[in-house]
Amino acid sequence: MNEPVLSMAFLTGLLGSGHCIGMCGGLVAALTMTEQGQRGGLAFHILYHAGRVLTYMLIGGLVGWLGSLLPLKDSLGQLTRALLIGSDLLVIVLGLGTAGAFARLNLNRLDFPGPTAAMARALNGLRRWPPAFSALPLGLLMGWLPCGFVYAMLITAGQSGTGIAGAGIMLAFGIGTTPALLIFGSAAGWLTARARSWMVRGAGLAVAGIGVMHLLKHLRMPH
Repeated sequence: MNEPVLSMAFLTGLLGSGHCIGMCGGLVAALTMTEQGQRGGLAFHILYHAGRVLTYMLIGGLVGWLGSLLPLKDSLGQLTRALLIGSDLLVIVLGLGTAGAFARLNLNRLDFPGPTAAMARALNGLRRWPPAFSALPLGLLMGWLPCGFVYAMLITAGQSGTGIAGAGIMLAFGIGTTPALLIFGSAAGWLTARARSWMVRGAGLAVAGIGVMHLLKHLRMPH
């Protein structure tokens, strides 16, 4: 498994969690409240994030497996190579855009707040469940929240060549996003909007770095 890519995926998740706090931290806080207004506790949050990361891994494994089916030989090999290089360039552009190089082309514009709100309404019924039973299902479903950083990592997972490698990339990314969200109650206090903005820029550079690594690899593929 490509350790530099795993490290960059983790770094993307860690820095991108500043964006997660701004985008869905409030949503997470709301969903982790019971009807009596009490939080589910540490066990709830651990199960919740375990479910979220598991969803990332399942999707990453699927796209990694699908990516492994791309033909790399014969007449379709050049088409595959062109698609891989094109996706690398897209990831680089979106990563640099997120870091501030472009005004409109960035991963923050791929979050689609409409579906996020719709999912929040759909998940509201789970809040009536006892925390011990609702935590894991909430996490599994929230893993499907639309997020530009998740999309970028899924492109990377799709290029990994195997389902296991794709799942590993998404595991590293998911673990990276967890610390800030796990301590959201306190992190929201000391992470100012400016600090979160710089974290997101750093995550954008990490995404672009992954794109560059893959671009160099795919440019060296035999013609």
